[in-house]
Amino acid sequence: MADKMATRQAYGEFLVEKGKTKKNLIVMDADLSKSTMTAAFSKAFPDRFFNMGIAEQNLMGSAAGLAASGYVVCASTFAMFASGRAFEIIRNSIGYTKANVKICATHAGISVGEDGASHQTFEDIALMRTIPGMTVLNPSDGNSAKILLEQAIEADGPFYIRLGRAAVPLAYAQDAGLKIGKAHCLREGGDCAIIATGIMVDEALKAAEILAGEGISARVIDMHTIKPLDGEAVEKAARETKGIVTAEEHSVIGGLGSAVAEHVALNCPVKMRFVGQNDVYGESGKPDELLKKYNMAADDIVKAVKSLL
Repeated sequence: MADKMATRQAYGEFLVEKGKTKKNLIVMDADLSKSTMTAAFSKAFPDRFFNMGIAEQNLMGSAAGLAASGYVVCASTFAMFASGRAFEIIRNSIGYTKANVKICATHAGISVGEDGASHQTFEDIALMRTIPGMTVLNPSDGNSAKILLEQAIEADGPFYIRLGRAAVPLAYAQDAGLKIGKAHCLREGGDCAIIATGIMVDEALKAAEILAGEGISARVIDMHTIKPLDGEAVEKAARETKGIVTAEEHSVIGGLGSAVAEHVALNCPVKMRFVGQNDVYGESGKPDELLKKYNMAADDIVKAVKSLL
């Protein structure tokens, strides 16, 4: 079995390493540093870490102020609180000013598990992609998280980086040639294309294996950058296969599926199916069991592909 790592763990490890060389890097948290994995940075660089307490709006406003003073700021809390409670501050203080703030939101989606419906956010990608100039990333494993975080830290402007709680298999090598804004094809196929993001990339790869056993060739594309969307990869998939299935640990309303559908509607109409949270709240439970209950597991992607074909 492949080694596993949560993307939040990769984030914590990345911060400590990056902090050694990037002296203007500041990390901020909202009283969740052990969970978001920023605690290690706070120990290594206590003068560059700020715990803002349970005050997410103040966290984002202060992050914008520090960015205006010349710092690169990673502002961390759970995705539910970052995108939900602090949305207006992010929109007006970070997005509108083009502040150099990287909102690193952990514990996104159903895989938060036992924390339940109040903490399982399925709306954050939809909210963040509506903010002008906001780059939205959703890495699929620990290594891709570190690669994309490196590029985000060195880029100018606001980013929303979606990170998970649960450990997931490593699909990428540490030196994988990933680029922000450029989707990565993990598996070629001509019958259909599965465009996935975040932890659903692993489910998509599992689904492709099942489909291969039944004589169906599925392309698997990791759309780690939701905004800006790689329209070229989407159009290529639409033209070279019989249809597209999107898979995301997010509502089917407003997220990856919507972004892909918007693009193909304008450029290359094609049959589509959507795998994701179907306009319902979650509940407390084990991540794997919840993925199955809410129809976001590999078997559900297989069903969607067969329905499309």
